[in-house]
Amino acid sequence: MAFRATRRQFTQLVGRPLGTNGSEAARTLTAAASLLLIAAVLALAVVGGWLIVAFPFPNLAIVPGVAMVGLAIALRPRFGRLDPELEVLTRDQAPELFGLIDEVATAVGAPAPDVVGVDDTINAYAGTVGLRRRKVLGLGLPLWGSLPAGGRVALLGHELGHFVNGDPRRGLLTQPAFTMLGSAADLFRPVRTSVGAGLVEMLGDALGRAFQWVVSRVLFVAYLLLVTLALRDSQRAEYLADELAARVAGTTAATDFLDTLLATESLALAVRRESRAGHGPDRWRFALVESRAARTDQLPLLRQLSVRDEASLFAAHPPTGLRRQMLAGRTWQDPSVVLTEARMERIDAELGKEYDRFRRTVSWSG
Repeated sequence: MAFRATRRQFTQLVGRPLGTNGSEAARTLTAAASLLLIAAVLALAVVGGWLIVAFPFPNLAIVPGVAMVGLAIALRPRFGRLDPELEVLTRDQAPELFGLIDEVATAVGAPAPDVVGVDDTINAYAGTVGLRRRKVLGLGLPLWGSLPAGGRVALLGHELGHFVNGDPRRGLLTQPAFTMLGSAADLFRPVRTSVGAGLVEMLGDALGRAFQWVVSRVLFVAYLLLVTLALRDSQRAEYLADELAARVAGTTAATDFLDTLLATESLALAVRRESRAGHGPDRWRFALVESRAARTDQLPLLRQLSVRDEASLFAAHPPTGLRRQMLAGRTWQDPSVVLTEARMERIDAELGKEYDRFRRTVSWSG
């Protein structure tokens, strides 16, 4: 099912404008589900609060009132928070990096992020956190340091593109649908509470767990159906983010960047090896070039394999092979932002302390 849905969406989108509004039906349903869930949680809180204060104390109505307020607190919408592992940078620390980010953001028509940071993952992400919807850009040092100049611009173009590509996972009205139903299903998951009790207690516990099981499964199935539908639009948004990356970095750099993502395990091994030898991002990039050269003949097979391996009804990203095929089939673009070697060296110098810390972490880890 996942493979067929992914291929069908690819066929529908290839060669056509990807847009920023996505599927109106999916977006409307996701927003409606989010509003309905928020309204239900508010109703729980209001009714529970009324039961607590409406009658003189003590009163049995307080018990369900407290339970309803507690349930409302447990199910409240969560809009994310800043990752504690993210090492936040300032403009004073990295003016060249921030200047490049601003330049790429302007080129793709995206707002500049409010928070920029680095961590130790072979990854990068852009998202919004909190009710104030602060825009966060996270760069994984191993990935960022290993990429050549064009690949870094492509990475920034893709991630900053998430601020303007209409991804439902980042919308204020659509994001709650991705978390609240799942939280409710997990909250109602049955847990055995009576051990060695009498027959009546055991019967009551069994009936309670049966009721919880039914409620939990109904909520979970609803969650899966909603997320499966909404993530189709998220995959469309990923294709658009790739197109924005090609607009700013050029199609050649953007497709090469996607090929790099096909072998992150090899990249991780190379970075770990060079880091333990005391080498920095210049050697990481050289190791990536060597790795790419050694598997040139395997790249077409890896792209094809990813179409099967990465297909999932619950994946926010399309398979990497299809992303590259989509990008290669669109109008070829030249880079609009060029990162020179000298500027890249200045950026790496600004991140010198962070690179040193990462190398120490890798050395200490074994």
